[in-house]
Amino acid sequence: MPGGMMCVVRPEGVPQLCRTDEVGELCVCTVATGTSYYGLTGMTKNTFEVFPVTSSGTPLSEFPFTRTGLLGFIGPAGLIFVAGKMDGLMLVGGRQHNADDIVATALAVEPMKFVYRGRIAVFSITVLHDERIVVVAEQRPDSTEEDSFQWMSRVLQAIDGIHQVGVYCLALVPSNTLPKTPLGGIHLSETKQLFLEGALHPCNVLMCPHTCVTNLPKPRQKQPEIGPASVMVGNLVSGKRIAQASGRDLVQIEDNDQARKFLFLSEVLQWRAQTTPDHVLYTLLNCRGTIASSLTCVQLHKRAEKIAGMLAERGHLQDGDHVALVYPPGIDLIVAFYGCLYAGCVPITVRPPHPQNISTTLPTVKMIVEVSRSVSGAGPPIMDTDDLPKKKPPLLHKPSNPDILAYLDFSVSTTGMLAGVKMSHTATSAFCRSIKLQCELYPSREVAICLDPYCGLGFVLWCLCSVYSGHQSILIPPPQSWSSTPPSGCRPSGLGLQTDSLKARGLDLSRVRTCVVVAEERPRTALTQSFSKLFKDLGLHPRAVSTSFGCRVNLAICLQGTSGPDPTTVFVDMRALRHDRVRLVERGSPHSLPLMESGKILPGVRIIIANPETKGPMGESHLGEIWVQSGHNSSGYFTVYGDETLQSDHFNSRLSFGDTQTLWARTGYLGFLRRTELTDASGERHDALYVVGALEEAMELRGMRYHPIDIETSVIRTHKSITECAVFTWTNLLVVVVELDGSEHEALDLVPLVTNVVLEEHYLIVGVVVVVDIGVIPINSRGEKQRMHLRDGFLADQLDPIYVAYNM
Repeated sequence: MPGGMMCVVRPEGVPQLCRTDEVGELCVCTVATGTSYYGLTGMTKNTFEVFPVTSSGTPLSEFPFTRTGLLGFIGPAGLIFVAGKMDGLMLVGGRQHNADDIVATALAVEPMKFVYRGRIAVFSITVLHDERIVVVAEQRPDSTEEDSFQWMSRVLQAIDGIHQVGVYCLALVPSNTLPKTPLGGIHLSETKQLFLEGALHPCNVLMCPHTCVTNLPKPRQKQPEIGPASVMVGNLVSGKRIAQASGRDLVQIEDNDQARKFLFLSEVLQWRAQTTPDHVLYTLLNCRGTIASSLTCVQLHKRAEKIAGMLAERGHLQDGDHVALVYPPGIDLIVAFYGCLYAGCVPITVRPPHPQNISTTLPTVKMIVEVSRSVSGAGPPIMDTDDLPKKKPPLLHKPSNPDILAYLDFSVSTTGMLAGVKMSHTATSAFCRSIKLQCELYPSREVAICLDPYCGLGFVLWCLCSVYSGHQSILIPPPQSWSSTPPSGCRPSGLGLQTDSLKARGLDLSRVRTCVVVAEERPRTALTQSFSKLFKDLGLHPRAVSTSFGCRVNLAICLQGTSGPDPTTVFVDMRALRHDRVRLVERGSPHSLPLMESGKILPGVRIIIANPETKGPMGESHLGEIWVQSGHNSSGYFTVYGDETLQSDHFNSRLSFGDTQTLWARTGYLGFLRRTELTDASGERHDALYVVGALEEAMELRGMRYHPIDIETSVIRTHKSITECAVFTWTNLLVVVVELDGSEHEALDLVPLVTNVVLEEHYLIVGVVVVVDIGVIPINSRGEKQRMHLRDGFLADQLDPIYVAYNM
């Protein structure tokens, strides 16, 4: 232009002039350009007031230059060559690439008319500290899926061959769906925003993180283990105490309860039937919240006597025979249990199969009945308790030894393994006493129970504690919806409406002293907090909500009682946790993970943290396996074939150094103990137990230990349509299964978002992303995900997925 000057400056940093063979940003100095952005002084200074400098730092001119936003160079005879736009410049792996060049390469791939009217967008997104190339193209309306994938694979090869760069994501959208500029071109920034928000709705997606992401941290190299003796000496030298804690001593607690005089629960029931016959032990509520039935001490005693008579008369059962109790949650289950104790039989509670999914629930019932040996001949004799004999049994059975089997507790673990543990009469009585003292249970107390009554702490609270402590249990059968697809009323929006209607009916929760969430896993902090927030308007105090912790070897290790400090929450560094280390950080720190204390250690329970490999004791605030010693520990696994090594290792382990005489039971859960500044009821400083996760659930990836719940929490946060998530490994690939709450055309939006968040937060490449309908991820009756069942269903091609993306 006459009277104008043009120069080429480096795109970043000080506007220094480029050399003749360098590509840079074109800047122009002429009176024919604009002078400013109205009202935007910062952008004006950066765009319209540029003073290029030479290599020595002297200004080229006293007049300001204007940035054009174009990339190019000055050729022979002062000719200007434009190579692209600054907006399209991408810095990938330390090398600069131009989006226009990649567009040209993609459009040149056969068939050349595959892209609808040449509408293709290329941009970069930042994932794991580097830019990644994303290509989005509109495909022709008549394209088949086979055509699409052939074209996509050719484009990847062409870009890799010509530009020596990998494409992170290649997405195809239907024709005329990309956002347009006023002049009809593709609106690039809006397309990028839609992609990042998961609102682009592609019809085909191909992710290539395995080939593109080369800046992952190095896999962890396992160092030689330090011996347990050295660890203990190191803790002593550094002034750290051994990580062990205990609940109150049962021997020292004064307890005037007459129930302590009896060794067996059957004797306690007979004593209560004589001394307080009309005291109501159980009240069952129906689905409308009204009383369906109730049971006094004497009614329970008489009905149990009749069942004992039937077992002796019709079943011809001997002492110690096993009886499976297949009842829905209710009073009949309790009556049948005490009927078995009166007859000297060993009861096993079994959840009846559900009519809607009989094909999946019936095999579990059959397996429990077979494994527990509740069988004779071709099949077990079936007895119906609706038709009971009139006469009482001649004599109620009294066990000869308190250490013999009282009942069997069968449950399916989160890994899908059916395991039954043996509970003796001694352990059962000690368990009930421990809970009674922790929760201060006595005859005038009321406890509402809405739990799965077939195993673990749920069964003990439902069937045993009321008889031992004399308090009234208000039984609320868990709705079937807990183990199936969540209804609309269970979503936060629906629950908000429910609480409004409850408030209008005058429901007041301010009298609730303790609300315990029973689970055999790490406490779900976000769920507990949202529950407290939801019911705060009804008077429920957030301090009243807490969690418990139990496992197979000890059905209740921690349970928040009526006295003692409130549960505490700490924040740990998730990256350190992968290396089996605990590093406490401040709330809101990057990569911080909230861990909630798992209730208070029960009376009579001792805990120590041990190294799961060396079996040596760990120091305070060090991660290790939780070992427990208690009077209510299970006696062992009930096995038909009897794997004695597994039995002795789980239930009778000894430390390899230090106190090597004490017998401990291994929980199989990783956790740590931390002494807090709070004071216990005894006046001592309070020891808090934090559960991190199960050893058998943890995944070993890139030499590090990952807990599925951490990855799943990250994935659920990525998109509003993801209602649930589960992860597992398959041939060293990480598989992520997400449930979609939305239309099927949103399914492919989730694939890049899931891949991105797992890379960013966990430094892992997702191998397979599976999008399924709501309710496909199986959960057990305790609300825990059955990841191994899901894995089996995936491998057997039984999930009926909406979409499966195999990342390259």
